[in-house]
Amino acid sequence: MSSEDRKVWHSRGYLPHWEAGEVAQSITFRMADSLPAALLERWQGELETLSAMERDQERRRRIEQALDSGHGSGALARADVGEVVENALLHFDMQRYRLHAWSIMPNHVHVLITPLGAATLSEIVHSWKSFTAKKANALLQMDGAFWAQEYFDRAVRDDAHYANAVAYIAMNPVKAGLCGKPAAWRFSSSWHGR
Repeated sequence: MSSEDRKVWHSRGYLPHWEAGEVAQSITFRMADSLPAALLERWQGELETLSAMERDQERRRRIEQALDSGHGSGALARADVGEVVENALLHFDMQRYRLHAWSIMPNHVHVLITPLGAATLSEIVHSWKSFTAKKANALLQMDGAFWAQEYFDRAVRDDAHYANAVAYIAMNPVKAGLCGKPAAWRFSSSWHGR
């Protein structure tokens, strides 16, 4: 089956996902405790007067800002937990996907990949989240949901969009005040010199 034959939309909840085949995808997934329910409920009321497009854009902007402000336990900042997530991202690089860039923030993860062959975006993200949730919960001596159910993905349109996605991922730790330069953030492609 060609990449063209596999382009489909699907949703497991709020966000739509596009299985684009061998097309670069920018992905963000977050910890289950990273956005307080009260905050999400407040936004719903505040954004209801906007058009659907404006509402989606503003909601996304607010989510990015809230994630960078560090809500939740921030367990991904622990070296052992961050290493579990990073190793999971690296494990199938060049087998199921080409890993272009990543940054593991204290409560969320940014990744830029191109799925390879028959691997679908939803299968890739599910495998990362399932494996790392089990390992992280064991390290933290916790149980229950580690990751939020949904993830955000966006197909990369062109070279400029690709460059912007790489720059955003690299600069996110700096923007969040976690380090002074991208290469200083331990759990990132910048730290690895990619």
